[in-house]
Amino acid sequence: MRNRRRPLRRRLAANRRSRARSFKYKAGVRFGARQRTRRRVPRKRQAAYGRLELKAYRAGIDGAAAVRREQRNVDHMRMTYAAWHDRSGLANMHFTRLAPILQAYSKGYASVSRHVHCGLPLPLRRSASAVVTVCNEMKTISAVLSELAKLPFREIIVVLNGCRDGSFAEVRKHPGVTILHFPERLGHDVGRSLGAAAARGDILLFTDGDLVIPAVELGAFLYAVDQGADLALNNITPWLPVFSRQDEVTRSKSFLNLVLGRPDLRANSLTAVPHALSRRAVENIGTAALAVPPKAQALAIQHGLVVTAPMAVDVIRNNRVRTGNTGSGNRVARMILGDHIEALGEAMSSAGPRLGFTSQGRAELAKARNSI
Repeated sequence: MRNRRRPLRRRLAANRRSRARSFKYKAGVRFGARQRTRRRVPRKRQAAYGRLELKAYRAGIDGAAAVRREQRNVDHMRMTYAAWHDRSGLANMHFTRLAPILQAYSKGYASVSRHVHCGLPLPLRRSASAVVTVCNEMKTISAVLSELAKLPFREIIVVLNGCRDGSFAEVRKHPGVTILHFPERLGHDVGRSLGAAAARGDILLFTDGDLVIPAVELGAFLYAVDQGADLALNNITPWLPVFSRQDEVTRSKSFLNLVLGRPDLRANSLTAVPHALSRRAVENIGTAALAVPPKAQALAIQHGLVVTAPMAVDVIRNNRVRTGNTGSGNRVARMILGDHIEALGEAMSSAGPRLGFTSQGRAELAKARNSI
């Protein structure tokens, strides 16, 4: 009798185990597979990430696992991150802390969706446009546009001015890019002015076609303007030498900021990319003023706009060497100095010929000199 009942008990136990596995699988699929997918986090990644980064990575996994494979794309990733961002209370977090969280969420989403480049789910409340000026940048423009494609831009405008190489053909390989083509060379500053006039976004990011800047660094300028800044400048201060070794261009930038009442900006200027402007800044100073970047910066400060430098991007050592931007007193340096003289003239129109500095007599000057 005992031998006859034993196979029956085994069959019943096997059936129970099978039903239990089936129930767990169906429940996991139905409710997003939260517990099942969390086991996919590699141990090495768990050790490298902090608490918030690991939480973001797992949230990215859950966001991708909650929908079918054909529904997983960059737009869905950004939508799911925006919802998780609001729930997690990260709205007021500084970008330097937020950047690794964005990257962790993107990697978590990519681990399920199998998209190698999912982009950066930057949470912007306003629309953004990118303006890229290009002059014979066939070797680098594709990489520049690939980095820009990782960010949530409404449009990407490429201004081709005086290109004699295959830059136009390289840009055409990227769908959805708006091209403004000018056979004659206009210069980067005029190209940015024309691109700003054509842009429709609430935030305008400006960069050049010869500088491949990672998307996470470009995102800092967009995020700063979205959080309330009007001008987000590139903080080039870490790569500047001491004052005694600075050239005349760097000193002119610092002097302009000094007379405008912003010595904290040091040599940071609209002449250096990348930088971003708000729609309010563009409407206040006008797109034509962007053709002379120091003058546009002076107008922005005079109008009381919010000017900041949220990110340090090394464009000094990575700047492309050309025949006109090397050597003492080169053509580009003379042009920038002339732009700063024009900007100082704009500042004098409101602050007076002495730019707000009080005059002192010989006796006062001698007393101040002897007291040093």
